Amino acid sequence: MNFMNILSLENVSKNYGIKPLFENVTIGLEDTDKIGIIGANGSGKTTLLRVIAGTETPDAGRVVRTQGKTLAYLSQNPPIDENATVLEMIFSSSGGVMKLLRDYETACHDLAAGGGTDAKLLELVFQLQHELEASGGWEIETNAHIILDKLGIRDTFAQMKTLSGGQRKRVALAHELITKPDILILDEPTNHLDADTIEWLEDYLRRYAGALLLVTHDRYFLDRVTNRIFEIDRGAVQNFNGNYAYYLEKKEEQEMLRATEGHKREQLIKKELAWLRTGAKARTRKSKSRINAAYDLMAQPKERAKAEIDIAIGSKRLGSKIIEMRDVSKSYDERKLIDDFTYLLKRDDRIGIIGANGAGKTTLLEIITNRIKPDGGEIEIGQTVQIGYYDQESRALNDEQRVIEYIREVAEYVTIIDGTRITAGQMLEKFLFSPAAQYSVVGNLSGGERRRLYLLRILMSSPNVLLLDEPTNDLDIPTLIALEEYLDDFSGALVAVSHDRYFLDRTVDTIFKFEGAGKIREYPGDYSAYLEIAEREEAENKEAETRASQRAQNSVSVKAETSASKKLSFKEKRELEMLEMQIPETEKRLARTEEQLNLSGSDAGKVNELFVEQQKLNLQLEQALERWTELAEKAD
Repeated sequence: MNFMNILSLENVSKNYGIKPLFENVTIGLEDTDKIGIIGANGSGKTTLLRVIAGTETPDAGRVVRTQGKTLAYLSQNPPIDENATVLEMIFSSSGGVMKLLRDYETACHDLAAGGGTDAKLLELVFQLQHELEASGGWEIETNAHIILDKLGIRDTFAQMKTLSGGQRKRVALAHELITKPDILILDEPTNHLDADTIEWLEDYLRRYAGALLLVTHDRYFLDRVTNRIFEIDRGAVQNFNGNYAYYLEKKEEQEMLRATEGHKREQLIKKELAWLRTGAKARTRKSKSRINAAYDLMAQPKERAKAEIDIAIGSKRLGSKIIEMRDVSKSYDERKLIDDFTYLLKRDDRIGIIGANGAGKTTLLEIITNRIKPDGGEIEIGQTVQIGYYDQESRALNDEQRVIEYIREVAEYVTIIDGTRITAGQMLEKFLFSPAAQYSVVGNLSGGERRRLYLLRILMSSPNVLLLDEPTNDLDIPTLIALEEYLDDFSGALVAVSHDRYFLDRTVDTIFKFEGAGKIREYPGDYSAYLEIAEREEAENKEAETRASQRAQNSVSVKAETSASKKLSFKEKRELEMLEMQIPETEKRLARTEEQLNLSGSDAGKVNELFVEQQKLNLQLEQALERWTELAEKAD
């Protein structure tokens, strides 16, 4: 199979102030590459994406893209037009098929709103349909509706200014996916998506027929989607030709090799030092070259150690009474989020909370921390409980404060796990904030650095109950690994709202799922165990529905046959019998078609073919049911 190089970086360098982010980067992208970029916060991942996308200029080197190849870039905070509708943002284009689709969707909406009687609008819809047919636009339209449905975008005529940050990100993501560029660049695409949507996006991108470049902290996502990893580490970009699991394996081999080579070098230096100290008698003229070599060896700079975050903060003693929730309820307008929820939080609880966006997960944490009052029920918190609440918005951050002042507000000193008492500045260094960075203002930090600082502030209070709301958003993988290791030894209770399946599998042993209408169901085990239970129950429910449908059809058939023998003509009786065989068969064909449609991913030709088949079967089923009802009523 022949692969085409569609984009190249040639000796690209970029500095941030006096700090080099990456230097002399030379890499190429092929048309089948699916590349994940990893590295610590502040290492330059987002900057590298911007340089490749052309929104930022490198300080040296150049980026070359093959002529005619299209590129789309989804940033972490994509720009939007506040006054535009969702539809206008999704199909934003000054011309071409995207404008045709926008005009068509608008005309259909206006026609339906007027009752479908406006002759001019009807004529416009027919004209746009003809133009879409001629331009091949139906393929894009079909794919667009699948993407919008999977991303939970329902109201395409809502104004962008009325949407939440997460909804805006999904609209921007939909636009990039629908345009289907040759090179798709995504910065943290899984933020603000629930687990089910992430799984769909994972499958969609795995099948994507173009080059993909992404930054994400979701390790399952990286492992299942990518076939190459770029790691930015200490100013260099290293290529690994495999997925995340392959990267981990090779990285471990590298670290072991570095440790071995470093040990050999230290031993050699010791020997040379011992030889140099033997005195002048042992060092003749013949040894001058060796003396010079020994000094050169000792003068070689040691490789700068990779900075790693160290979370070593202890927690306060926790009594027997922790948090009791009894019959807690909360609604907004007519929408019930929590309905009579009762739970007694225990010392060793490790709870993960999942559910659709807007289901009420954050609301539960806000009720526990008394930021929101419940409509009903009671919450009692034990006297020894010290809650650490890591919220999504980092609300305690003050952009005007210096980093060190922000941390000193909590404590000047902190006792770490081994009993040592250290200063706030020393603790900041353990969280990878250099002495110089500690005196910069919070507003100058990157998004990931801000979240890391906020995490430190929460942990500095030595909590014994941790409430984490989407802790993996904007934290880099090294920080997540350190946090997971900290939670392994955490002696208090943990409640974490998260869409990160890897994080949940590493840290929790119970899942609470918000299932809608205020219902919260408990599942034993981690996220993978929950999936097994959910999949098994779904299969059992489908089987039960099939049996019930068969029983109902048999009952209807017997009833219709009895009635038809008295009141229907022979021809009608035969028609009714045929319909009773045809309807379940059509339903099965429709179900198979819809299943294939969901699995078709970015195969636009197949999607269009299946969509047409789906519409045809829906029409056949509707007509058959209508005729069956007519004959059955006549028989009755």
